[in-house]
Amino acid sequence: MTVDPADLEAVAVQLGRAPRGVLEISYRCPDGAPGVVKTAPRLDDGTPFPTLHYLTDPRLTAEASRLEVAGVMRDMSARLLEDEELAADYRAAHEHYLRERNAIEDLGTDFSGGGMPDRVKCLHVLIAYALAEGPDHFRLGTEAVALAAEGTGLRGTAIPADWPTCADLGIERSDG
Repeated sequence: MTVDPADLEAVAVQLGRAPRGVLEISYRCPDGAPGVVKTAPRLDDGTPFPTLHYLTDPRLTAEASRLEVAGVMRDMSARLLEDEELAADYRAAHEHYLRERNAIEDLGTDFSGGGMPDRVKCLHVLIAYALAEGPDHFRLGTEAVALAAEGTGLRGTAIPADWPTCADLGIERSDG
């Protein structure tokens, strides 16, 4: 796979450093900016890098950080303990993530990312994964993106205009 040098340059500006292990732009924001990169499971220097989908757009990373501070991860993790269907959906997303990453290179680990499959540890990973796969892939990812879009001005610029809303999903954004 070859990534357009202009995209790599844009990602470098977004990250403030040279990107590593980029295989493709797996999500492009509606305004054209790269939003998520797919990374190699092992970097050029041999370092394992299990994060398959990496959030690069600073608008999205800032919003993921705000949601983390607001306790969204804690609330989602609690729901996984209470809702068997939600937990099964999250486990299936974890297994898909592993299959996709292992098809590139098997790291010999069952670690996927973001705390999967038992807890929500990182909304950056959930948002990146959901944007790369689309809104129907896994519930908590769909919710995380909807929460990031709610009242932030990101819908239609960094997040697809047609991404399900919080109202569509029956959830509410609470900023702590």
